[in-house]
Amino acid sequence: MEIPYIVTARQDTGLWNAKIAIWLFIASEVMLFGGLFSAYVFLRIGADPSHWPHGLLNVPVGTLNTAILITSSITAVLAWASLKMREFSKYKFYMGLTILCGATFLTIKLAYEYPQKFQHFGVFIKQESLIKYEPYLGNAYLATKGLPQRVEITGHLHNKSALTDPDAKEYEIALDALNADPTNPEFDRPRFIQKPVTEKIISIEKEDVEYASVFAPRHSSFFAIYFTITGLHALHVIGGLIVFIYFWLPCGANLYKKDPEHLSNRVEVSCLYWHFVDLVWIFVFPVFYLL
Repeated sequence: MEIPYIVTARQDTGLWNAKIAIWLFIASEVMLFGGLFSAYVFLRIGADPSHWPHGLLNVPVGTLNTAILITSSITAVLAWASLKMREFSKYKFYMGLTILCGATFLTIKLAYEYPQKFQHFGVFIKQESLIKYEPYLGNAYLATKGLPQRVEITGHLHNKSALTDPDAKEYEIALDALNADPTNPEFDRPRFIQKPVTEKIISIEKEDVEYASVFAPRHSSFFAIYFTITGLHALHVIGGLIVFIYFWLPCGANLYKKDPEHLSNRVEVSCLYWHFVDLVWIFVFPVFYLL
């Protein structure tokens, strides 16, 4: 018995089964990511401004990844259009480009951006000790601008043993440029700094520290929701790539020989999913990287 409406459209909806299913699935995904973005909004509104990080994400890399995903959406549509025109070789080319773009996005995210976070280090200073580290916090300068005070000093931790050694009395940190020069006109507009200012290594006594951590989910509410949303998004990218690779390999060629329109329909619904994944990232980029 053959399953009906795999290729031909249903009379009541004008759509075949897979297209109805993907729209229902995308609707559930909207609710999933909508809930997570709503959680971000409430966390952001309720956060102490001095404890909410700014400028700690790599905007140029985020911009590059955004361009890569947008390009992948274009190549995915071209792959589908090639199938509709029965140009299988062009389909293979454009689908290969789509897979390459998705894999590049994941490589940048998982192998470059995430490791950077785990190499970076932040120290939250106790309220009573802020004046002691004023040269690196610049709160007097920020006060003249009407901006929230800073309580965190960021950089690269030199004595990593201090994290676990109870006898270590201080953290030795190579400062980010963010904290190195409060007199810089750009000080109140922090940007992500890839390299620490290695000539400025300061010692922060543990007794002055409220909390210290690498930029992992436990660091702050910001990084907790950042890793949750971007990690879930990365899983969706992986899922999309698995489907694309399946249709790109001989499995797709065999289906094309049997029924070209069937493969075309499957690629179309896969592209709809991929466009949704790209759309989620278009929300992620400004919310986390720019605001």
